[in-house]
Amino acid sequence: MTQAIDTALRDIPFQTADGGTQTLADYGEKVLLVVNVASKCGLTPQYEQLEQLQKAYADRGFTVVGFPCNQFAGQEPGGIDEILDYCAMTWGVTFPVADKVKVNGGKAAPLFKALKKTRDAEGKRGPVIWNFEKFVLTPSGDLHRFRPNVKPDDPAIVEVIERNLPA
Repeated sequence: MTQAIDTALRDIPFQTADGGTQTLADYGEKVLLVVNVASKCGLTPQYEQLEQLQKAYADRGFTVVGFPCNQFAGQEPGGIDEILDYCAMTWGVTFPVADKVKVNGGKAAPLFKALKKTRDAEGKRGPVIWNFEKFVLTPSGDLHRFRPNVKPDDPAIVEVIERNLPA
């Protein structure tokens, strides 16, 4: 389900892996695929598809932004350096990976508090239900939510990306 969002979403700061602060606005007018990731999850092989999307569309105005999260069955227990090494060595990840976040609860990262207001294809909003929940943010401010079981290379995600790439 598509939902128009306030452009302020792009201005919400988050912590980068190197300890800095960034916003989604720092990526300019790109199509962004924001996803909470984990290294020890049954869905971890989705890293491969995320990286394939990154390679296929990066030079056309797209990027994946990964947010490691340890809130689901402790499936991202390592420190950020360990996570970055794992992503690079195991999956060849070249897309940006931010610092670890909480996506649910009172201490959820402000970016995820805002993202969770978006409805999915079934019209449901609310908590992130597991690792690898995906949010596609378009340059025009539309936000699309895809649950963890929807693979990154699913035609519905690819269509949203391709339709919204900058000219």
